[in-house]
Amino acid sequence: MDQSLTPLFTALKKHAAGNPVQFHIPGHKKGAGTDPEFREFIGDNAFSIDLINIAPLDDLHQPKGVIAQAQNLAAEAFGADYTYFSVQGTSGAIMTMILSVCSPGEKIIVPRNVHKSVMSAIIFSGAKPIFVSPVQDENLGIDHGITTSSLKRALQRHPDAKGVLVINPTYFGICADLRSIVDLAHSYGVPVLVDEAHGVLIHFHEELPMSAMQAGADMAATSVHKLGGSMTQSSVLNVNADTGLINPQRVQTMLSMLTTTSTSYVLLASLDTARRQLALHGHDMASRAIALANYAREAVNELEGLYSFGNEILGTEATFDHDPTKLSIHVRHLGITGWEAENWLREKYNIEVEMSDMYNILCLITPGDTQQSVDKLLSALRVLSAIHYGKGDIYELKVQVPEIPQLALTPRDAFYADTELVPFKESADRIIAEFIYVYPPGIPILLPGEVITQDNIDYILDHVEIGLPVKGPEDRTLTHVKVIVEADPIF
Repeated sequence: MDQSLTPLFTALKKHAAGNPVQFHIPGHKKGAGTDPEFREFIGDNAFSIDLINIAPLDDLHQPKGVIAQAQNLAAEAFGADYTYFSVQGTSGAIMTMILSVCSPGEKIIVPRNVHKSVMSAIIFSGAKPIFVSPVQDENLGIDHGITTSSLKRALQRHPDAKGVLVINPTYFGICADLRSIVDLAHSYGVPVLVDEAHGVLIHFHEELPMSAMQAGADMAATSVHKLGGSMTQSSVLNVNADTGLINPQRVQTMLSMLTTTSTSYVLLASLDTARRQLALHGHDMASRAIALANYAREAVNELEGLYSFGNEILGTEATFDHDPTKLSIHVRHLGITGWEAENWLREKYNIEVEMSDMYNILCLITPGDTQQSVDKLLSALRVLSAIHYGKGDIYELKVQVPEIPQLALTPRDAFYADTELVPFKESADRIIAEFIYVYPPGIPILLPGEVITQDNIDYILDHVEIGLPVKGPEDRTLTHVKVIVEADPIF
């Protein structure tokens, strides 16, 4: 296929150039009806292609024309049999994957450190999660992925599972041996669904980890907007139908059920053009990002009190490969938290990082970076090191993540059950009816249906006390938590 073509974007430009008189939504009518300041800032070109699914522009819910052509080009670029565009982000694509394979009461094997969209899909589907603990890095205080051996134990206990979900790469860029995981799951006849939110570049460069499609996975939800140049909220869902474990028509149906009927053609066009850029120039784009990241990593590791891991972390079952464009910087030896480092970089140098936790900050080096942007980060980190190194107490690194709580009810049953509010500090042994996440990256500590333990309470309150964001409960102060009503016994 001719990857230089952009069938959808080209059709949108042609339609806008014809200057049709519009009696359809959106009501701004090419920007004429919108706020003047916003129109001037955004520009008339953007408004001219902010259109709706009229006949010449195809329909994402049942594509037959230019959207179908754009998705076919994307499938070839990503090595998939089918590719579906998502304007509901990778969260929508992840939910589509799970809803496509799971029905109420059926099991799905998932890592505990999944994104909250996975648990949303489990509630919607009524599926029962079988959790596998990720490997915890006791030197860095972060989670890696699940291993082939831990997945094997899960499949031996639950061979009736309808799917296995894997994160590849993790938020911090670490990959397990995805091909062996896929082969193992397929030997049980179980499809593999991959959260590839942070892996759009890996398909396009041999120095990056293996992509989901290259490993033979059945589906992968991939955030083109995170690292691949499309606009925020635009992602793709790649499907490999060769194994016969996935029904592409059901995938399309589920994606349509989760997608607005007023799909954004601006987002869709950005996917079409980002695919062209990746297909034609992805290798060079990735090469530049890798080179800048390696340059930054070497410079960070020369600074006192800072450490950015690289290939030296590899060699275990959980650390099979690494995406170097994820620049993780361990700040514990400066005597500060990652949260404090993030805020300092924002306030003093106008630098925004991707995320922070107790011990680390994460910076993403993408094709949009330059030597200048990376050097500004390094200059700020030099000052940070000079201010803090050797000046205060160093935090003791404690991997405190509590044991996975007992799941007393399926998340769906708990979410829709009769509930009451109780003081959070006094909620031990009660069944929670809502989520509690440490965010970012949105990893759940407690899920609907789990029995709250005192370890859970202490862990969450520790995060609150040091200022790390804890999200999910309806009571944002975390004074109270919603739990299942427990009926009094009848004697």
